Amino acid sequence: MAKTMVFALPKGGKVRQVPLPDGLARALKAHMKKFPPTRVTLPWRLADGDDHKTNLLFTDDSSKPYHRSVFNAGDWKLALVASGVIPPREKGAKYSQAAPDDGMHALRHAYASVLLDAGEPIKALAAYLGHSDPGFTLRTYTHLMPTSESRTRSAIDRVLPGAKAGHSAPKSEGMCPTCALAA
Repeated sequence: MAKTMVFALPKGGKVRQVPLPDGLARALKAHMKKFPPTRVTLPWRLADGDDHKTNLLFTDDSSKPYHRSVFNAGDWKLALVASGVIPPREKGAKYSQAAPDDGMHALRHAYASVLLDAGEPIKALAAYLGHSDPGFTLRTYTHLMPTSESRTRSAIDRVLPGAKAGHSAPKSEGMCPTCALAA
């Protein structure tokens, strides 16, 4: 028996608001100009739920919604092969030799790792990912966090006068006077 696709809120039933970078907004606008959004009707939450209509930016060749497993095994894997991320499917093989982690969900982890590398606070990342507990986000993505030794050295160098040989560190405006070692 085939499963009926439905519209529903993401995992956890929560709406998420994520800052949209200008470059991505331009790319989506260009995509929408070339491929206008398609009006689709599906039931809400349950197969027998009330019909819900919305415009989708990405649909299959028949202008129907993509089922994520079809998208992951098809177009997404082909894009990964084309970009050299995974090897091409072997002749006669039913599927490509990609791990399940190579699916579209990998974009979520890529997003998290880029934001962590840029220094985004864990609490903000947790909100963007829909986690109610920033501790969960930290436990899940801590392996993606860049090493902090160079940031630690740089931070201390900025607040300790003459910490670098031959250099005078500028006075830090952001250092709390009650926390300063020299206070």
